[in-house]
Amino acid sequence: MNVLITGATSGIGFETALLFAKNGAHVWGASRNPITPPSDRIVFKRMDVTSEESVKKSVEEIWNEAVKTTGKGIDVVIHSAGYGIGGSAEDTPVDDAIAQFDTNYFGVLRVNRALLPHMRAQGGGRVVILGSIAGRISIPFQSHYSATKFALEAYTEALRLEGGPFGLTATIIEAGDTSTAFTANRRLTIDPSSPYHDQALRSISKMARDEEHGYPPTKVAKTICKVSQMKNPPIRKPVGLSYSLLMLLKRLLPDSLVEKIIKAMYMR
Repeated sequence: MNVLITGATSGIGFETALLFAKNGAHVWGASRNPITPPSDRIVFKRMDVTSEESVKKSVEEIWNEAVKTTGKGIDVVIHSAGYGIGGSAEDTPVDDAIAQFDTNYFGVLRVNRALLPHMRAQGGGRVVILGSIAGRISIPFQSHYSATKFALEAYTEALRLEGGPFGLTATIIEAGDTSTAFTANRRLTIDPSSPYHDQALRSISKMARDEEHGYPPTKVAKTICKVSQMKNPPIRKPVGLSYSLLMLLKRLLPDSLVEKIIKAMYMR
């Protein structure tokens, strides 16, 4: 199996690359800042998912290397590149919100636009997108991050329908609180003079504590690997039993009650 992973040099992407390599796959990891590969089955390549030129050049190079090395192209692409911003929906500057979408959402589109034509010509392939529970339940003071993940939910559903006749599948992985550098790298857009300032800091501090005590990124990596090898992968896959139950409750409970639960969790 040949695998391309974006955001592969840290966190979930890095652990996923290690696990695939351990299981015998050839892995090409894409990142703005490549590092020394930890395995001879992993090759890191420079790619900026916010740059059309960078994506096209890197995808073409990776595809050709895969063919030269193994006799075939990429079988699975895993979209793990992304980051979070924290701040009120009202205060967050438009440029910051646009930058959030440019990486988290449009970065996926750019890579797929460059890669999927090759996959179709090869007879198909698997697309796995790292989403979030926050893409199903919007979290206060993380609205723009949630918006990017909500958008990827819709994109995944449409891609499956359109790509199915060509042998393409798409799955979104709904990860919950995970202990990675994502927490420390969250960009805050909180104006000290804002009426939301104090509550925003309290809410984001609660999120950070939950993430720091969350499950390890290896748990998400195992879910990604499992889904990537399924004959008929699901549309969406929550990580862990507790989050699977949460998504079930989201479908069963009225919106007003779900809102009260989220408010109790983050708006104290």
